[in-house]
Amino acid sequence: MTHDKLMLGAVAYDPKVVTIWDGFQQYFADRGLPFDYILYTNYERQVEALFAGEIHVAWHSPLAWLQTERIATALDRRARAIAMRDTDCDLTSVVIVHSESDIHSIEDLRGRRVAVGAKDSPQATLIPLHHLAQHGLDSTSDFEVRPFDVLLGKHGDHIGGERDAARALFRGDCDAACILDANHLLFVKEGTLTSGATRVLTQTQPYDHCNFTILDTGPPGLTYRFRALLLEMSYADPHVRRLLDLEGLKRWLPGRTDGYAQLSASCRRFAYIDPFVDAQIARWK
Repeated sequence: MTHDKLMLGAVAYDPKVVTIWDGFQQYFADRGLPFDYILYTNYERQVEALFAGEIHVAWHSPLAWLQTERIATALDRRARAIAMRDTDCDLTSVVIVHSESDIHSIEDLRGRRVAVGAKDSPQATLIPLHHLAQHGLDSTSDFEVRPFDVLLGKHGDHIGGERDAARALFRGDCDAACILDANHLLFVKEGTLTSGATRVLTQTQPYDHCNFTILDTGPPGLTYRFRALLLEMSYADPHVRRLLDLEGLKRWLPGRTDGYAQLSASCRRFAYIDPFVDAQIARWK
């Protein structure tokens, strides 16, 4: 791949992704940045593409960031998170139950059925299950986990699994459900959950979500210009606002990585990303 055009990778978790990146492509072109993008069906393929040099920048899920960081460290390379959305910062997950449920503490979940999102969802599975483990409940023995594996490989970006988990709780098929706090509000607003029908049993500590990831072998001039143009985007610009609304943000922020500690601990607890990471390290060494 030549370094005369910035190549970005993104995962096609929704049809709107094409609209978003077509719009950003024009935005960058209007400002003199040669830019194109490649869509991938899953984040593991995108991580591979970043190390293979198919792309310079990856619009990564938090799980994909951890995969990339671990592989890069093992290969004596450096991965950097250069930007993220304002809405990627300080998220929380919640475990919800029926308002009239007899479950009033985490300990009350012992022996119950807990609905989660896709197995690879940080916000609806990995982080909340780690949170419960920190409070004394082992998801492999102390309660039954019922996953809703909608579009594995998308790392929970497609919230269908969370929505199905919420529906299972509402129907009475499960005793609790793990979802993103913001999606709890969304599901009430859209009618998936009835207002007042559920309550929050417990809430995780804040954590961060997606970021733009680069490796140390990328073209520094192009990536610097890409980051600068992102940070310059203004929600006051009506043309930009439409794209930002589709991508779910008001402004881009510099990347940070200290908000991935909970997910990292969860991955260590469940050894979730080990097989993929180990295979990639062996491949690229």
